[in-house]
Amino acid sequence: MTPEGAMDKDGRLWQIGTAADVDWVARGTVAGSTVRSAVPHVFEAYATVVVPEPGERLHDHEQRVVRLLVEHSTDHVWWLGYLDTGASDIVFPGAPRVRMHYEWSYVLVKAGPEQALRWRSQPSPLHCRLPDMMFPTDRSWLISALWDDDWWCLGGSKELVDAFVGEPALETRRVGPYDDATPPGHVEA
Repeated sequence: MTPEGAMDKDGRLWQIGTAADVDWVARGTVAGSTVRSAVPHVFEAYATVVVPEPGERLHDHEQRVVRLLVEHSTDHVWWLGYLDTGASDIVFPGAPRVRMHYEWSYVLVKAGPEQALRWRSQPSPLHCRLPDMMFPTDRSWLISALWDDDWWCLGGSKELVDAFVGEPALETRRVGPYDDATPPGHVEA
């Protein structure tokens, strides 16, 4: 018998998130072109991280993003959010959805960095194989890619943002919470 709120994958039960688990995100984000459209205004620092085109570089990008998040986390239990676009693998298709960001549906699963890197077999159309949103249970950071954006919005400690900005293989730009988050050369969808 499967406990309520859990689903099986890889021979293991995973907790499926509820609206209460992302209420802080849903209440803390606002529609618009700032980083606050994807990340609540509760962090010390913010940045945008461009997702490269599909190819070998995309795999390296995913590895670097997760490595930096792990290096700046004391909590390695993460909430992974998969946006239900109809074109992307949401990993647990039968799972209940939570609503965030413009009332979009997400499947939210409590897992970790290893699952973030391997659960999606194919990149989503504009993003990558990583979940569309991730944050540790201690809420020390949050990274999120909105539906049609080809970049992530990141909020966390100054040290985390500095590490992303300092990673030469990543196209990262520090932004303020009220700045336009759209990276140069990109178009907000």
